[in-house]
Order: sequence, then structure tokens, then C-alpha cells
Amino acid sequence: MSSRGVAAFRSIVRRHRTLVHLLVDGAAWLVGVTAAMLVRFDLTLDDWANWKAPVAMAVAAGLQLIAGVFYGLYRGRWRTGSFDEVAALALSATTVGATLTGLGLVFSPLRLVPTSVSLAAIPAALVAMSSARYVHRLFSDRFLRPAQPTERALVFGAGEGGAQALRVMLRNPQSPFLPVGLLDDDPHKSNLRLQGVPVVGTAADLGAVAARLDATTLVVAVPSAHSQLVRDLSEAALDHDISVCILPKVAEIFDGRVDLADIRPLTEADLLGRNQIDTDIDAIAGYLTGKRVLVTGAGGSIGSELCHQIHRFAPAKLIMLDRDESALHATQLSIYGRALLETRDLVVANLRDRDRVMRVFAEHEPEVVFHAAALKHLPLLEMYPDEGLKTNVWGSHNTLLAARAHGVERFVNVSTDKAADPSSVLGYTKRLAERLTAAVAAEGEGTYLSVRFGNVLGSRGSMLGAFERQVAAGGPITVTHPDVTRFFMTVQEASQLVIQAGAVGRDGEALVLDMGEPVKILDVARRLVAQADRPIDIVFTGLRPGEKLHEVLLGDGESDERPAHPLISHVTAPPIDVNRLTHLDEIVDREALVAELARLGSRSGHDVGIAVD
Repeated sequence: MSSRGVAAFRSIVRRHRTLVHLLVDGAAWLVGVTAAMLVRFDLTLDDWANWKAPVAMAVAAGLQLIAGVFYGLYRGRWRTGSFDEVAALALSATTVGATLTGLGLVFSPLRLVPTSVSLAAIPAALVAMSSARYVHRLFSDRFLRPAQPTERALVFGAGEGGAQALRVMLRNPQSPFLPVGLLDDDPHKSNLRLQGVPVVGTAADLGAVAARLDATTLVVAVPSAHSQLVRDLSEAALDHDISVCILPKVAEIFDGRVDLADIRPLTEADLLGRNQIDTDIDAIAGYLTGKRVLVTGAGGSIGSELCHQIHRFAPAKLIMLDRDESALHATQLSIYGRALLETRDLVVANLRDRDRVMRVFAEHEPEVVFHAAALKHLPLLEMYPDEGLKTNVWGSHNTLLAARAHGVERFVNVSTDKAADPSSVLGYTKRLAERLTAAVAAEGEGTYLSVRFGNVLGSRGSMLGAFERQVAAGGPITVTHPDVTRFFMTVQEASQLVIQAGAVGRDGEALVLDMGEPVKILDVARRLVAQADRPIDIVFTGLRPGEKLHEVLLGDGESDERPAHPLISHVTAPPIDVNRLTHLDEIVDREALVAELARLGSRSGHDVGIAVD
């Protein structure tokens, strides 16, 4: 039959699906009774005249109609050939056979065939009905297979993610992929076949299998894959000139179902930040839902994502504060789909202005505060330490004072891994902000804590964005040192864990988010160079003042204790009396100010108290 004829036939079947199923199921009982009679009488027709087999077939077909309607078989409730439909078929067939048998046993005139025949006809008819649906399903799936796929693909992962990936590849005529084999490191799956696609090896066999099957693409279909696994597979694929695509994380898949559009090219975010977050939704909803929540730095990368995440939990009011009006406009537009800038929930203010901050808190009376506003670029703060002092220390101090004065229930200060054993102005000032937060926690009501994490992918001025722009410009990529490493996390993961930390953190603590294993920056640069369409040089520029070769998440003397969440460590932040910092404003010389910030920011003493002027 031509492709046009096949399409016309499929169209007729779809339009008259119920009628087709009725005819098929009626014919199945004809087959079932006939087969049972033949078996009962040793494959002969000698004794058929003593029984009313044709009448039994007609009665069974009628009973099938009634049972099928009752069990929903003819209402389009299930996909043809699905497990649910087969279960309904089994129920209906059993009902029909049991009814036919019962009638014959209770009313002798209604005994149309031997009892053994009416019972044996049940599995025979069920097999016939199921087989017809299997053939229909197989035919439909074959028809939906991609006609001219451009990529022969290997799929890594023979679990549920792999099964769904195969399903969308094989049941979409527009699919660019034709799966030719599965890879999985589980030895128990070595002989497995999914939808006709066999497991052909493990990750270590990628190169050999790709060459044998002429595969040009690897699809990583493990939504829970850790970044190290993704990196290993990516490096192996690069060595054999194989492109890599990936499924998103489970949380990013709508309703848990994979669609063809979900299979996308590998990004650096996949390579560097695929920690799985087990978010305690109930705990989060308990302290955000129905509350007045204020986010400082709401126009920044972390602040804007925090606003997105908080909005999901239906706060009574979400107050977004930033000194950059354009950034606030962008955040409002991304959350609400409109940005008329007409509500008082958008606040333009500078945290350096204590009186202004006090007025903002008096107007909105926030119950929960996420303090994400900060200056963060390390080299600039080394040149202008007084600016870091004004924003990161005094701006935080002003926000803390306003929060305490207006009875904020929970205050979360967003910190950085640079505050652990700090060696830069950024680290010193953020460490002082942690200690000031702990000081308020020691004196005031409510819960005041800090959350510390490392580099955030996708944030403004991030390393990855700089590398991509350098590649687009033809290079070179600039790396400070061949051995430098950093911790990375996506902005979504960081924001979710910040909110989670706010639910589990205790007064005065600094909570440290687990960033996974540190990543070698040179490896990231080499990966981008390998994917570029032209030669790109890598140039080493040397570590800048204040930069570390390797960052740490926990400082000297801080222990890794995780009492509430497997990805959150709890450490104690020693409080500091703000009166010990007031002399910093009088230091004019840059080097002297940096030295004094280093002395105070590196202290581990336990001075308590915070002065209110």
C-alpha cells in the first residue's frame, strides 16, 4: 500500500475508532470460542452439531459490548495498546466468560457450549483482542518514526529518562534523531532492549560503539545526572567528534514527561551545575506563603531569581528593592509579564541611605527579608575598597537595623564563598556582613542568618559569559592561572537553596551551600575552544590582587555539619560590635583601609553587640 493509502486508512480508523474496536472484539470472541471448541474436541468438528457454538459466539460478542462500555473500553479513555487498556480488556473478557459459564450452569437450556469451552475462550479471546491492539500500536509507531532523520543517536541511560527519550524520538516524524543504541553502566541492563533499541555498551564503549553504528550524536537521558558524569561523557564525546545533547533536570520537565523540544544541546551550565535539590516545599511555604517579603538587590542576578522563586509561594506582598530602576523594570516584566512600574511594591532606594531604608521598612513592614544587594566584582573592590565598605558593610548594617527596628521575623543575608578565609576586599566586607548579621541575631528577636555560596552561572559578569563573548570575538580566552579552580552553581539552584536555607537556618548561623566539586577553569576554556568553529588561543594573565588559586566554602575552624539538609552545612558566624568598625570611615589611604578590613574581616573573635545611632 502506498504512503497516501496508509495515511487514508489510518484516518478512517481514527474517525471510527469505537466501531473498529467493537468489531475487532466481537471477532475476537468468534476466534476464542472456535479455538476452545477445537481444543476441547481434539481439533475435530465431529461433536460440534451437539452444541450451539455460533449462538455462543453471538452472545459473547453482545456481552463484550456491555462489559466494554461498563469498563470504559469504548469511550476513548486509554491509548490503544496501553497497559491500562489491556487491564480493562482482561476485566471485560473475564466478565464475559464468567457470565457465559454461569448462565449455562444455572439454566441448562442456556448451556450453549461445554463449560470448559466457555472458560478456555476467556484467555483465547483476550489474546486475540490484545494482539489486534498490539498490531495497531506497532503499525502506528512505525508510521510515526522519523522519515529522514539527520542524526544517528546513541542514548545514555536505559532508565525511565531513556525510555521517554526513545519514545519521543521514534514517534515523531519530524524528529532529527534516529536512536540506534543505548549505553548504560548498569551491568544488569546489558541485555535490555527498549522499544526495539538494544543496550550496546557502557560509557567506556562510546567511541567504539559510535564508530560501529555510525552514530554522530550522544543524548544524555539521565535527568538526575551529576555534573561529573556529564563532564566525563562530554569529554569522551569530544575525543570522538560526537555532539552531545541532554535532557533537562526532572524539575524542569513539565508534568515529568519528556518532549522532543526538551532534548537540547549541552551547555556549560549542564557541565558545571547539575546538583539535584530535594526542596522541602512545606517548610518553604510555611515561612513565605501569606507573608510580606522584601528582597534587596532585586534587579541583580540572584535577587531577581529569588523574586521569581518567592513569587511561586504566594506571599502576601513581594517588595522588590534596588537602586537600579531599569533592573527593577526587567525583574517585574519577567515575573508578571508586564512592567508598568505603577505599584509601591517596586522600591528604588540606596541601602547606604539609612533614613531612606528606615522609611521603606516603616511603609511596607516586611516579615521576611532576603538581603542580596552587594558590590561583588573582586578587582574593582580592590581598587575602590571604600565603595565595598559603604555598600557591603554599611548598607548591610542599615538593612539589619531597619529589620530589627520593625520586627522582621526572618532575615537572610546572601553571602559568598569569598567570606571563608577571606583574602580580598570582597571577602572581608562580606565576612563583616556575616558577623554583623550574627550580632543582630544575638540581641534581637526573629531569626537572622547568612547563606554562603560560590560562583553563579548566568549571573551578570560571570566567567562563562566572558568566555563566550571572547570566543565570539575570535579570542583569545583569558585565564588567570592554569591551575585555578572555582565552585559553580546555576542561579536557579542557588536561589532555591537560599530559600531552603532560610527555612532551616538558626539564629546567627552562616549556612554554606554544597557546590559539588570545584571545577578547573582551564578545562572549561578548553571545552569552549574545542566547540568553536575556528582556532581560539588561551592566554594566562596571572592571578589578580586578592584572588585565590582555590576557593574554599568552609573557613579555618569551621566544621561541616548538616543537621537539616544534605546540601547545606551549618557554621557559627562570630558576632562583631559595630562600634569597632566606625573608624573605617576615617581611613583615606586605600592600602591602609584594605589592611584594616583584612584585620577585622579575618578576625574570629566573639565580640557581641550592635550599636544603633
